[in-house]
Amino acid sequence: MNIKNKTIVITGGAQGLGFSMAKSFIKQGAHIALIDMCNQQLDDAVIELSSDINKVISYVADVTKEDEVIKTFNLINNDFGSIDILINNAGITRDGMLVKVKDDQVVERMSLKQFQSVIDVNLTGVFLCGREAASYMIENSEVSSGVIINMSSICRAGNIGQTNYAASKAGVVALTTTWAKELGRFNIRVGAIAPGVIDTQMTRAMKPQAQDRMIQGTSVGRFGSADEIAHTAQYIIENDFFTGRVIEIDGGIRI
Repeated sequence: MNIKNKTIVITGGAQGLGFSMAKSFIKQGAHIALIDMCNQQLDDAVIELSSDINKVISYVADVTKEDEVIKTFNLINNDFGSIDILINNAGITRDGMLVKVKDDQVVERMSLKQFQSVIDVNLTGVFLCGREAASYMIENSEVSSGVIINMSSICRAGNIGQTNYAASKAGVVALTTTWAKELGRFNIRVGAIAPGVIDTQMTRAMKPQAQDRMIQGTSVGRFGSADEIAHTAQYIIENDFFTGRVIEIDGGIRI
């Protein structure tokens, strides 16, 4: 699929990896629909992305709320005339041990709220947005193909202190392979990206010692860049033979 003149919907698109992907795609002639929860950040993002040629519109929505997702995707389809590509990027972390033990006594447990909040955004949100995007892509399948990209993580294999996050990101890959099988007959491809540690505001806020340890765990000796994630998404979009698979982009991290 050629990115030029395609409508790309990006959840969590007002900042971080989502915004970096939007900046990359707007340069290539795409039209961008940004979904996020912060009105001010969305306004700032639209101003920075503004183009005389390409359409950029923002939408305030909580991806965990079914009614908001349905309404938002209906608005996007009406505003742009089609939905060609969805990037399910919105996600959160609420890290903690399953049980915290001190002197052989359990002193703390991961709460259901801590677990469920991550599942709601990272997995249920992907399901809801994917379902709505696929519906509009199918309706337009006679004249255009569709692509859905789900953001997973290398932590999907399991990571200490991330019961909730790892479970959600493993589920995202399961959705990806299932949807690829179900939606292929409608000319819709589905792929996933599993990043390692990427240079973002979150990693920059870490202590230098922690950053050094993470960098030393990679084969390339550095964090990944947001531009490299955008390039990976571009590969999935442009390679019409790619579907049902996950790309790990982690700098050869050694676990």
